[in-house]
Amino acid sequence: MSLRVLITGATGQIGWHLQRTLAPLGNVTALTRDQLDLSDLDAVTRAVREFEPDVLVNAAAYTAVDKAESEPELARTINALAPARMAEELARNACLLIHYSTDYVFDGNKPTAQAYEENDATGPINVYGRTKLEGERLIVAAGCPYIILRITWVYDTRGKNFLRTVLRLAREKDELRMVGDQYGAPTWARTIAEATAIILARSLERNSETGAWPSGLFHLTAAQQTSWVGFARAILEDYDALLDWPADTGEFGGPLKAKRVVPITSEQFQAAARRPRNSVLSNAKVQATFGVTLPDWRSQLRLAMQDAIR
Repeated sequence: MSLRVLITGATGQIGWHLQRTLAPLGNVTALTRDQLDLSDLDAVTRAVREFEPDVLVNAAAYTAVDKAESEPELARTINALAPARMAEELARNACLLIHYSTDYVFDGNKPTAQAYEENDATGPINVYGRTKLEGERLIVAAGCPYIILRITWVYDTRGKNFLRTVLRLAREKDELRMVGDQYGAPTWARTIAEATAIILARSLERNSETGAWPSGLFHLTAAQQTSWVGFARAILEDYDALLDWPADTGEFGGPLKAKRVVPITSEQFQAAARRPRNSVLSNAKVQATFGVTLPDWRSQLRLAMQDAIR
């Protein structure tokens, strides 16, 4: 019998790619926010019972980090209580939940040169991080098999994210001002989806061999690290390098006005929510467990830009 896979957040950055990367593994159903609103917990229960997935990949989340400060209950419902409800339903038949969490579960005070490991102490400094951490803990407590993947600095060539924001601002301004004292690993949504497919495929193999799904918490990010300033500069550099390509570039076409990126401090970046200074995560565990290694962030960026222009 074909594996039944249910994806939430079908139109999100990762969910959109998951529909394609997971298709070879089974019968995939992907639900948009209109089809399943995670703020409605009873709807979450009904969806799991109706579709009876063998694997549920939860790619939906409340990701408006600053807005979460004024909507803590809504953020908690979507990021913590909804995944808990999924896990409780899946536990009835020992089905697998794959869930995405975040680097924001950490306070970011670890020295920048050091990457966070899965067993490091957590300490979120904003509402978003607290709700995502609660979601992790509730999933574990529910008793279903689970794979929680902490991801960081996710972007894509579609949707609302840093890459598209930089390109928009670069058409409007002579120079860009970006935070230079926060560090992470920009990770393309497609590589996360591709890695998820590998992780699920290898989990299926182990399930066939042992009769049980593997469970665990893993970090999954691009290799190497940079600051928001470094990320923005790389976007402008790669964009200029690809402008000569003879292609119909759509929204990625035309010259950019901005040529410089000026560093500012976290304190100068006025936002409702504080951000971790260090968002670098170690990928050693996911590499050892599933043999998954993501390319470095700069290589991913170039591939994403080429894909948008092609």
